[in-house]
Amino acid sequence: MKIYNNNNNDNAKVEKKICHFCDIKMDKIDFKDVYLIKRFTNSQGKIYPPKRHGTCAKHQRSLAAAIKKARVMALVPFVVK
Repeated sequence: MKIYNNNNNDNAKVEKKICHFCDIKMDKIDFKDVYLIKRFTNSQGKIYPPKRHGTCAKHQRSLAAAIKKARVMALVPFVVK
């Protein structure tokens, strides 16, 4: 699906991002998979919004829950200074 970009009045076509988890048909996101979780957090430990990586609403909710659970289990830091 092509979406037209209206920035700067140019007709550049921008492709819609596909959810990573829907693409690989992943149902549950494991909080112990630290490498996957770190991909969706920034250097300060904040969770990226769904628009950044194109995750769907269903997987964004389960991803946020997995990140919060991993923080409590001390697998991922709450805040990085």
